[in-house]
Amino acid sequence: MTTTKKITVLLAEDHAIVRQGLCALLNADGHFTMVGEAKTGREAIELAKTLKPDVILMDIAMPVLNGLEATKQILTADPSAKVIILSAHSDDEYIERMTAAGVAGFLEKQSSAEILTKAIQEVANGKTFYSPAIAKRIRNNQSKPRNRDGMLKADGNRLTSREAEVLQLVAEGSANKQIAAELNISIKTVEKHRQHLMDKLNIHDTAGLTRYAISSGVIENSVQLTIV
Repeated sequence: MTTTKKITVLLAEDHAIVRQGLCALLNADGHFTMVGEAKTGREAIELAKTLKPDVILMDIAMPVLNGLEATKQILTADPSAKVIILSAHSDDEYIERMTAAGVAGFLEKQSSAEILTKAIQEVANGKTFYSPAIAKRIRNNQSKPRNRDGMLKADGNRLTSREAEVLQLVAEGSANKQIAAELNISIKTVEKHRQHLMDKLNIHDTAGLTRYAISSGVIENSVQLTIV
């Protein structure tokens, strides 16, 4: 009698009730083993490095480091890692940025359990998988104007990974000293990155940066409570 090897999964999701529900769903399926849970993008990077799961399920809006930047850093460190984005945020820019970064799949959080389990199995077998609605949007986007790098033309200036990290931490209320400690850089370097992202976005106050981070899905809407 042969035993089929279970697919190991790392889940990165900051909402406990969602995390618990997904773990229960996948454990009950019988084809998967949950090897780790991350509540922040930073935790996801560390667990991906140590656990080497077959598939990583990644939310986008997470504290400290969002899923977009965490995914980019995971795939830079290990191009063979298999990441599926599972998020309520499915703007064309998110999809474009994540497919360009090398993710293996992208699902909306309202996807059914059947689609989720199929996606994990397909990706674990070396294929890509997008929910039907997102696959349709990718096809539609193929005819849209692109820049010289092959990316969809965006209406704003693209931030570097470090600028995006600083933006998130600023929007979450961290002072420059705290950001420097979190990112292991000097306060002067934080100030430099902060000025660069303000210049790029043409936003020159913390409240404006926070609103931008919320509107772009980098942080959750609840942060609005801190800027009223």
